[in-house]
Amino acid sequence: MAKFKFPYYKSHIEYEIADELVAGVLVSKTEEYVATLSEVELVKEALTNPIGHMPLCELAKGKKHIVVISSDHTRPVPSHITMPIILEELRKYNPEVKVSILVATGMHRPSTHEELVNKYGEKIVAEETIVMHNAYVDSDMTFKGILPSGGELWVNKLVDEADLLISEGFIEPHFFAGFSGGRKSVLPGIASKKTVLWNHNAKFIANKNARAGSLAENPIHKDMLFAAKQAKLSFILNVVLNGEKKIIKAFAGDLEEAHAYGCNLVKEIAQVEPIHSDIVITTNGGYPLDQNIYQTVKGMTAGEACVNEGGVIIICSSCADGTGGEFFYKLLADCKNAEEAYQKLNDVEPKDTEFDQWEAQILARILTKAHVIIVSDKCDPSIITAMHIKHAYTLDEALAKASELVGTNKKITIIPDGISVIVK
Repeated sequence: MAKFKFPYYKSHIEYEIADELVAGVLVSKTEEYVATLSEVELVKEALTNPIGHMPLCELAKGKKHIVVISSDHTRPVPSHITMPIILEELRKYNPEVKVSILVATGMHRPSTHEELVNKYGEKIVAEETIVMHNAYVDSDMTFKGILPSGGELWVNKLVDEADLLISEGFIEPHFFAGFSGGRKSVLPGIASKKTVLWNHNAKFIANKNARAGSLAENPIHKDMLFAAKQAKLSFILNVVLNGEKKIIKAFAGDLEEAHAYGCNLVKEIAQVEPIHSDIVITTNGGYPLDQNIYQTVKGMTAGEACVNEGGVIIICSSCADGTGGEFFYKLLADCKNAEEAYQKLNDVEPKDTEFDQWEAQILARILTKAHVIIVSDKCDPSIITAMHIKHAYTLDEALAKASELVGTNKKITIIPDGISVIVK
């Protein structure tokens, strides 16, 4: 019997599968990557030896107001490690500088006090200025030009108050932006609702280059990079994480150069050849990325790349916070089936993009190819099934349902962490 540990919420699901049923296992080489330094040392080294830029402490000299864009509670960036080091570097030669931490919520809900403390620690939350971006308040935005695709670029006006704008984040495969990190902290991170909706439009989502691991000719990435430059994002710190959410490498410096180095490493360790089968078992990487159905779509895309037409994708994801958005939910639930939803969403013009449409479009696309079963004991099954997804409380139950759909003794592809791999 083959034994597997599937990340699930804040723990794992341990499960055994008969050897003869395992078609193959797709894993990132992340776990094999041996860091030569501690997490703190990796971050400090990156900041003092940046790529294409002077060290952060030198860059901060003479500045009056520095804004640090930081990922929100839905991202596993270990800010309790990175942010204290960033703040220390900023104040090394400029102890009186004003620093604002701008939380890049994108179009997510605001982080709670508890989530901020879990992310940054009590000291930073108590002592630093933390601003929560709100994409829905037009008066909080400043106009920064026209995107290459023709949409208007509006971002948080705090960038106009800064004489130095920097960001922290992490790099992983992203299912339509190619990779996370870098420019993504601005768009969608601190962009206006109208700009995010335009950038995430149906035509871009359907573009063949808007896929995990793809930046070249990716229209979504192109707009994002333009946005970051227009906002004058000067310096980034991006980390690469392993399955335990530990830092294994850090990249700092120039927006494009440092991000490119990080993306190249992630591609090198995350890219895998597809193993096609009738059943795929995967996950969304555990907490905090498996908090809702919306985020869980990301892990499903790895299964989509391997499952046979009409097959079954089983994804272990707690979805403890439910759907992740009422609009997202309704875009599927209000249609009689996934096919109807997919057709409707594909036909939406960029100017008419609806909130959460992109995630619903990708989910509908997956559902038109295969059945999806979410394994969760923390989510109301009725909201899962209303979105044309099947539900199971356990992997045993999910595999039994899969057998009913595609037959017994079918080969199974295992992807323990669906968001950590780039399936070619």
